[in-house]
Amino acid sequence: MNQLFKKKPDCRGKRYLAVTILIAVFMLFYAGMAFGSSEGAKSKGWVETDTFRVMNFAVLAAALFIVLRKPVAQALNGRIKDIQDQLDDLESKKKEAEKKLAEYNEKIARLDQEAEKIVTQYVKQGEDAKERILKEAEAAAEKLEEQARRTIENEFKNAKNKLQAEILEKALEKAEELVKSKITSDDQDRLVDEYLDKVVA
Repeated sequence: MNQLFKKKPDCRGKRYLAVTILIAVFMLFYAGMAFGSSEGAKSKGWVETDTFRVMNFAVLAAALFIVLRKPVAQALNGRIKDIQDQLDDLESKKKEAEKKLAEYNEKIARLDQEAEKIVTQYVKQGEDAKERILKEAEAAAEKLEEQARRTIENEFKNAKNKLQAEILEKALEKAEELVKSKITSDDQDRLVDEYLDKVVA
């Protein structure tokens, strides 16, 4: 139990302790008066004067022992019980603190494991993203390469067709020039006659 909630002593114990203290004070006062009266008496020897003092002291000590034995024992027992309660309370708090410490250590260990798991997941996600980006880049490069190849083939084909057309045109011009330079007026007349014969026929 917490020391803030200790059991309060009952009123009967307080009353008994007050009465005991009053009795002890009265006895001390009475012993002082007896001691003073014995000092005022004539010197009659050790036995007559000191015997009374010793008897007074013995009676006072016995009375104090009898009267104070129970309250002192109760006070000591109460104090021992309070100390024992405090020790028990401290022991329970110690056990509770050790339990909380163990829980915190376990949570810290779990946090370390969670952090390691999160780091591993992020590393894996990074590797997956890297692999995906590389694949996408490779696919885009292949697509660009295919488009470039088709463009080159089309350009090559167009250039080839254009070159062939230019060559054909040049060849026709050359053939025409050659024919014009080689043909004579007799050849022209003969060709006209042949054409007319074909038309008439």
